[in-house]
Amino acid sequence: MSAMPSATPSATPYVSAGHDGSAHPADGRPGTAPTQAELLDFVRRTAADAELVDSLPLDPEGRTWIRLDGPGGSEAWLIGWPPGTGTGWHDHADSVGAFLTARGELKEHALAARLPTDGWKTLELTEGVDRERRLPAGEGRAFGRHHVHEVLNESVEAHAVSVHAYYPPLPRIRRYSRSGHVLRLEQVESPEDWQ
Repeated sequence: MSAMPSATPSATPYVSAGHDGSAHPADGRPGTAPTQAELLDFVRRTAADAELVDSLPLDPEGRTWIRLDGPGGSEAWLIGWPPGTGTGWHDHADSVGAFLTARGELKEHALAARLPTDGWKTLELTEGVDRERRLPAGEGRAFGRHHVHEVLNESVEAHAVSVHAYYPPLPRIRRYSRSGHVLRLEQVESPEDWQ
């Protein structure tokens, strides 16, 4: 994420109620790593929380976010996207994740190829690796380690809001530039760069 002002979360850690009314971790299995499906379920349930989504301050100039407690020790974020904003090409290193649009519509460009994780600065991509998907409100996806993508709010007038979850919590984000079929590693960010 780019360095934008963050909002202090007022939300308590997400828990779900057991059949007996008692609270338990959102993934139901303390001490286990959440699966991609569980992360997707978490972002879906969180996006349906209208009160939480409404609590996110929106800025016309840049993205805003609130950090949330995700299931099983995962890192989660509620993110506001002003019209015309995006992430640029990036990956989430060794983390798996999921994200879902709560309001508005986002567009994802992704690469359907696993890239080498280290030891390169420039790669030439082959034909046919580009994927594109539109994610209107209520739509999302899960992804595996080293997933390279960019996410955009292409609207010229409406904010979008999304929920993201990553496990393990993001150890780093690698940022790339792209020109045609050439992908170039530009920067590696660590958690202190965005928290």
